[in-house]
Amino acid sequence: MDDMQYKGTTTIGLVCDTGVVLASERRATMGHFIASKDAKKVYQIDDLIAMTTAGSVGDAQRLVKWMQVEAKLYKMRREEPMTVKGIVSLLANILSGNRYYPYFVQLLVGGVDKNGPSVYSIDALGGTIDEKKAVATGSGSPMAYGVLEDRYREKMPIDEGVELAVRALHNAMKRDSASGDGIHVIKITPEGYIEIEDTEIKKLREALA
Repeated sequence: MDDMQYKGTTTIGLVCDTGVVLASERRATMGHFIASKDAKKVYQIDDLIAMTTAGSVGDAQRLVKWMQVEAKLYKMRREEPMTVKGIVSLLANILSGNRYYPYFVQLLVGGVDKNGPSVYSIDALGGTIDEKKAVATGSGSPMAYGVLEDRYREKMPIDEGVELAVRALHNAMKRDSASGDGIHVIKITPEGYIEIEDTEIKKLREALA
């Protein structure tokens, strides 16, 4: 199960001063075969909440759709958005309840709510960790952690967090054959959900070359 859970990706979550950064590379693999060079691994769940996915694409997409619907229903009923922890608790219950037929995923959920910015990691059986600083998942995570542990600092400005996420993924992609083919980065602050333009990411990567 671990092999399926962690195969072929690198995703990153950072808690910054005013918000969070979530990022991934774009390669999808099946064993040693590169199945896609433009795979989506970061999904918007609610206005200010997103999720990164590693593992089975089908399982991940099903969970993403489920959470998007639950977030909409909650907002209609309560007239306020779900908190990041609320989404995480719901996901954890779903995963834990399916432990005999598990979803082969490892997820990061991050965003901004009335409690401020936060990022959580969730494993295939519903175990959750409130990540106070920086976290990486997937096959390239050992390389990414080397960069994150060296350069992350608490309450770093969010634009520096974007640069750090790109740097960590750039390094992971050089060493992990299952990670590659471009970088997808989003930043979430109380002002909104922003996808970083490919041209901006290209500039940041060129500065690292």
